[in-house]
Amino acid sequence: MAVRLLFITISLISAVTALPSPIKLVSDYSFPFVSREEWGARPPTMTSPLKVSPVPIVVIHHSYIPKICLVRADCERDLRNMQRVHQVTNGWEDIGYSFAVGGEGTVFEGRGWSSIGAHAFGVNTRSIGILLIGDFITNQPPQAQLQSVKDLIEAGVRLGHIRSDYKLIGHRQVTPTECPGQRLFDEISKWDHFSLNWDD
Repeated sequence: MAVRLLFITISLISAVTALPSPIKLVSDYSFPFVSREEWGARPPTMTSPLKVSPVPIVVIHHSYIPKICLVRADCERDLRNMQRVHQVTNGWEDIGYSFAVGGEGTVFEGRGWSSIGAHAFGVNTRSIGILLIGDFITNQPPQAQLQSVKDLIEAGVRLGHIRSDYKLIGHRQVTPTECPGQRLFDEISKWDHFSLNWDD
């Protein structure tokens, strides 16, 4: 009897493990998305929730350094280096940005939709900060990178994280800086929701 029970148990285990693994849930995103865990982010030292949700402002940045990354592994390495500088050198809780976008269009989760960033002093508590990895002073970002930024913003609106009447600005409109680079600034100034008078 015991041998028969053992045989049945082994047969059941074999049958269950032979089944195909469950299908993953469909992503909320129409673009390649990499979570913090997937790019190897260190844990934040602390998190603070956004003061306003959905947020009324989206701030666009460029990294300047590092230069543009066109391969996921390179982008992940660059993000880990940025996070180390932000946490260790700057003493911040985490990488400063809500999201980062690589040159080939992959979106990487930074602080995400619900945590206050450290990307644009004065508006961090009421904005999402999106970094385009690369130097866009004289170079135009690749179309795939720009499209993923647009798609990410649209997803934020659809998922209720960004107001439908949000204002889009460049980092230089908040802080004296060259960021997000002249070519990128010229590009976003043609997008819907771009606002020169964003703080009215």
